[in-house]
Amino acid sequence: MKFAATVSTISLTLLSVIASFNLQSPAHAQVKLPSGSTQVQPIDPNNPNNLQPTGQTTSVLSLEGGKRLMSEASNAVASQNYSLATDKLKEARIVFNQLSNFYQQLNSSFAGIDNRLADSQRKKALSTAQMRDEATYQLALVHRAQNKPELAVPLLVQIIKSQNPTRDLGKKAYQQLFELGFVDSPFRKDAGRSSRRK
Repeated sequence: MKFAATVSTISLTLLSVIASFNLQSPAHAQVKLPSGSTQVQPIDPNNPNNLQPTGQTTSVLSLEGGKRLMSEASNAVASQNYSLATDKLKEARIVFNQLSNFYQQLNSSFAGIDNRLADSQRKKALSTAQMRDEATYQLALVHRAQNKPELAVPLLVQIIKSQNPTRDLGKKAYQQLFELGFVDSPFRKDAGRSSRRK
């Protein structure tokens, strides 16, 4: 009897400890960010359906967050800390790519329902895709500076596919491939027209 009473007391104590963990307010929930830091996400328990975009300037998943990572990468390159620059640029690529995908999904969702909103999301998707490609280009340059062409080449090819060879960033990416010796012919914008004339 004594043993059963002791087990029962221990069980009740454990249940109360577990319950106290589970009943903590969601306002104090910690969110792990890609950079490894934690940030408290404020939630108003009196107004859980508040739709105001709070914390966008401090969130990693935002234009500001991606730009901040790009700036940190630029500072790391200036101090020749290529390892840190690589990490920051990889994070920036992920952020801008996720933003672009989310904006594309919103564009698809609102197409035919609210064309004004759909068009706005389409522009944001294009803008963030451009930023992703710029981060990719900078990352390729860092790999070149580290004498790692095997890491730079796939990134440069991705940029050309995304941008088109005739756009500024696409031309720069192809020029890098030419300098690396991956391609053996320089790109001339009028090459297609001159071959059609023959």
